[in-house]
Parts: sequence; C-alpha cells; structure tokens
Amino acid sequence: MSLHQSLTGEGPALPPQIGEAPVALTCDGSTLAVMMATPDDLEDFALGFMLTEGILHHRSELRDLEILHHPNGFEARMWLAPEASHRVMKRQRATIGPVGCGLCGIDSLAKVARDLPTLPDGPCFDPDELAAAPERLRAHQPLHDRTRACHAAGFLLPGRGIVLAREDVGRHNALDKLAGALCRGDLNPAEGAVIISSRVSTEMVQKTIAIGATALVAPSAATDYALRIALDAGLTLVARGTGRTLCCLSGSRRLLAR
Repeated sequence: MSLHQSLTGEGPALPPQIGEAPVALTCDGSTLAVMMATPDDLEDFALGFMLTEGILHHRSELRDLEILHHPNGFEARMWLAPEASHRVMKRQRATIGPVGCGLCGIDSLAKVARDLPTLPDGPCFDPDELAAAPERLRAHQPLHDRTRACHAAGFLLPGRGIVLAREDVGRHNALDKLAGALCRGDLNPAEGAVIISSRVSTEMVQKTIAIGATALVAPSAATDYALRIALDAGLTLVARGTGRTLCCLSGSRRLLAR
C-alpha cells in the first residue's frame, strides 16, 4: 500500500466519497431517533428500522411516510396507527446514533435484552451456498466498489442466490434498509437468509430475528452475547470460526447434509 499526497495536488484526484447525512426519524410529529446514514433508499431505511426495532409489527401500522430534504439533513416523517404510536412512547430514542452503534439511546440495560420470538424451522440451506454467500454479496456492492467505505446486507433464497441487497455507511443501517425493501417488495424474510458484510454484533442478530429471517451469514466473527441470542431464538448463525473458515455456530438443523 502506498501513500499519495492527493490533497496537495501532486497525486491522483481525491477518490469518490460515500454520502453520509443526519436522518431524523419522526413519528406523529416527534423525533424517535437521529441516525447518521447514507441518504439513499431512505424509505426502505425508515420502514426497516421500525420493523427491526419492533415498533411496527406489520406494514399496515405505518399510515404514511414521506422523505423530506432539509438544509441540514433528511427527515423520514411517519404517521402511525395508534398501537404503534403507543410502542414509540414506551421506547423513545431521541438521540444521535453514531454510525457504528445500533443500540444508541437505549436508556437502561433491561432494554438491551429485547423480547424476541423463537424462530420456526423454516427452509433448509446448502452449506456450500451459505459459505459462498459473503463473497457473492460483493457483486451487489457498487457503492462500496466506488468508495471502499460502506457495508451491505443481502437476502439469499435457497437455490436462487442473493436476490436483494442494500448498502449503507452503517452496518445496521444496511440491514434496516434490507428489511424495509423486503417488506415493500412483499418478500418473506422467513424463506431465506440474511447475508451481511460486517461482524456479527448483538443488534445485527436482534434485527435479523425481529424480521423473522431464520439464518444469518457473515464473513467476520460473532460476539458472545450475539451468539447467546442466536441460540435462544434458534437462529442459524454462520460466521468466521478459527482461521479463515466459516462455521455454523447455532441452528445447524437447517443445514442440508452433504
């Protein structure tokens, strides 16, 4: 790797920069959260965030959504059904969330341990297809190819490969965008696996379980807390083991025998 003095004008041009902006998620006139995100696919992001955070249980609880561009950022303005509004009041998160954190604004340790469903059996997966999925996700990352500065989350259907993907500067934002895109596209998360480009942290496992996906695959390692959540919910979790190999850490019952 070499160092170019591009800012002095003596080297190559400054490389492409990934977009990042404050995005306020507002519900019924009040701010739920302000997140730093890549300002693309913001409808997917807003809907996905509400689903993965357990605020919306169904898309029908979102009465209206519009994206507004303000001088200092973006606003995803949402109007909710009464039952969803009540959940917002119980879990108010009016804080700026750094890119790397998906638990920002949680004001007590008890709220980290979310009530998550036990996942059904769901589909079975070819181990070789899951093992190849992180590399296959690279073909769905044009923004990363230009900027080398963003994460991706994709959805894999058994035998069909990755059929949908979203990118963002934040790893949990990318997963939220994927969740929203799945919902808006009437794709059932329970029929496939979520593929991510990042490490397996607590919020990534929680968000995957919250939308009903039965498998999560990542090229990096899992934290111990994330693995405990995956085991409790019955999630099939494939992540880096020793060396450069991937291994199934939980939910091996969904893997087809070789």
